[in-house]
Amino acid sequence: MDIAGHLPEIIIVLVIVLIIWGPGKLPDIGAAMGRGIREFRKASAETRDAVGNATAAPDEPAAPAATQTAPAPDPAPLSHPGGPAGSDAG
Repeated sequence: MDIAGHLPEIIIVLVIVLIIWGPGKLPDIGAAMGRGIREFRKASAETRDAVGNATAAPDEPAAPAATQTAPAPDPAPLSHPGGPAGSDAG
């Protein structure tokens, strides 16, 4: 990537920026751009690490979970042969 071919365009952009914001504001703009670039790099590194960790195959196969069978529930109490309690059949 040769910057010499783009040097006139870079100079024109820098002159326009200097005219728009003035020499007193340039350090603030540079600091803000530096913070923005730093935050972008940090976020992209975190995202890259998260994707790498999510796609990495585990070293050890996961042990199957121990399955415990629940005891069978007690059968429901049978109703009296005469019908439900308290009914007046007859």
